Amino acid sequence: MIRLTTRHTGLSLALLASLPLVACGGEAEAPEAPPEGTVPGIEISDARLVLPPVSGNPAAVYFDIAYSGDRGISITGAEVEGAGRTEMHDMMEYDFEMTMAQANDVALANGTEVSFEPGALHVMAFDLDEGLAAGDTTEVTLKISGGGRHKFDADVRAAGEER
Repeated sequence: MIRLTTRHTGLSLALLASLPLVACGGEAEAPEAPPEGTVPGIEISDARLVLPPVSGNPAAVYFDIAYSGDRGISITGAEVEGAGRTEMHDMMEYDFEMTMAQANDVALANGTEVSFEPGALHVMAFDLDEGLAAGDTTEVTLKISGGGRHKFDADVRAAGEER
């Protein structure tokens, strides 16, 4: 037989009384899941697809990306809705002249900010759907190392509009 003394009983009551406080204050809210089709930590801004001045030529996609994820990743390619194929391009010097060529993967670490912009890194969209017109939006998907994909909308602009 177990005998509870006043000291044990007081301690037991104090512990029981504190349980609701621990349960209420001890629960952390689950982190919000990222939207479907996105990679946590990637933020895209100023996304735009600039139509070519000559029909049949490729369009260019420009945007700014900021990455705040926990692990390093790379952009390995891109897809553009309404384009038959895409390539990432960059400007580089070759034989003392600036030229455009396919870009290597773009590495992103926590705190990295990269601009895909005219005269530098950008996405070329070939074999455009004739239905794409200035004022529309189109979906761009970045292919991420490890099989991830990050989707975002880009405004479609005419060739003469601000790039």
